[in-house]
Amino acid sequence: MIKHSTDYSLLPHNTFGIDVKAAHFVEFSSVEDIKAIAGRLDSVRHLVIGGGSNLLFMGDFDGVILHSAINGVEVVAEDDDTLLVRAGSGINWDEFVAYTVERGWQGLENLSAIPGEVGASAVQNVGAYGVEAGDLIERVECISLSDGSEKVFTKEDCRFAYRHSVFKAEEKGKYVVAHVVFRLNKVGNYVLTYGNLKEQCNALGGVNAANIRKAVCETRAAKLPDPAEIGSAGSFFMNPVVEASVAEELKSRFPAMPTYAAPGGVKLSAGWLIDQCGWKERSSATVGVYRNQALVVVNLGDATGADVLAFAAQVQASVKEKFGVDIHPEVNVID
Repeated sequence: MIKHSTDYSLLPHNTFGIDVKAAHFVEFSSVEDIKAIAGRLDSVRHLVIGGGSNLLFMGDFDGVILHSAINGVEVVAEDDDTLLVRAGSGINWDEFVAYTVERGWQGLENLSAIPGEVGASAVQNVGAYGVEAGDLIERVECISLSDGSEKVFTKEDCRFAYRHSVFKAEEKGKYVVAHVVFRLNKVGNYVLTYGNLKEQCNALGGVNAANIRKAVCETRAAKLPDPAEIGSAGSFFMNPVVEASVAEELKSRFPAMPTYAAPGGVKLSAGWLIDQCGWKERSSATVGVYRNQALVVVNLGDATGADVLAFAAQVQASVKEKFGVDIHPEVNVID
C-alpha cells in the first residue's frame, strides 16, 4: 500500500527535532509499491529516508520524501555455523537486533540501541563497539528509482568503509533499499575489543549475545540523550583518520590522546578532541554539546538547521586550531 501526504510535517522523521515540512511524503510497504513509484521521479527532487537519525534539515523540503514501511524477517539459507537473515528495510533497527539476539543469532548485538531502520544500516554502514553493519551484510536488495528494475548489491559491490557505502557515493539517490540480507552466526564469535565491554558482560553473568546487548544498551543510555526528550543525531562528527606520522606527533604533545589502528592510518577520538577544547556542556541559545558525550550536538529547543551548523562550525574551528585536525560531520545535511 502506498500512502501519500502533502505539506507533511517531518518532525516525527528527524531525531534532531527540526520542525520542517515536505511538499510530498510517500510511504511504501512492498517492492511492488516502489516499482509503481519508480520512473515518476526523474524531474522531481526526492529523498529516501529511514528513521531520520542521521539527517539535518536546513528548511522545508520542496520535493518528495520516500519512506519504507517494508517489514518481514526470514531465514533464507543456513549451514552448520551461519544463517542468512533477510529483513525488510522499514524495520526498526534496534527491534531487529533484539529479534536476532532473542533467537540466538549472533553478530549484531554490539549494534544495539542505534536509532534508525534496517535499510539505513546498509546505506550508512552503522557501527559501534568494534562492529560495523557491513561486517555482517551479505547483500542488499534494491529497486532502481529510474525504471523500477531490481538490483542486488553484494557485500563487495557495497564498498563498505567507515560510515560509508556506495549508496552515499556514485549510487546516491538512484536506488531504494527494499531488503538487507545479513550473515549471522549460530555460535559465539563475539567482539569484545571495545572499552571494558568484556568486563561489563562478566559482571552481568558472562559473555553471550544477550549480555553484550544489555551492556551496550546501558552504556549508550548513559552516554547519549533519548531523542524523544532531547533532539540530536547521535554522534554528530566522525572520528578523524590521520597519517601515522601525524598521530605520532600529536601523541608526543598530548600523551593521553587515545588512538586506534584504522585502514589508511590512525583513528583519533573526535569526542576526546572536542572535550579537550572545552566544549562539553557549552551551548548557544538553541544548540549545545551534550553533557555526557562531547560527540553529540543537541537541540536545546527550537533550533534551526542553520543554528546547528553554525554551532558545529565553531567546534570544528577550535579542534583545528588546537590540534591541526579536521573533523567532519557524520550527519547528512539536507539543504
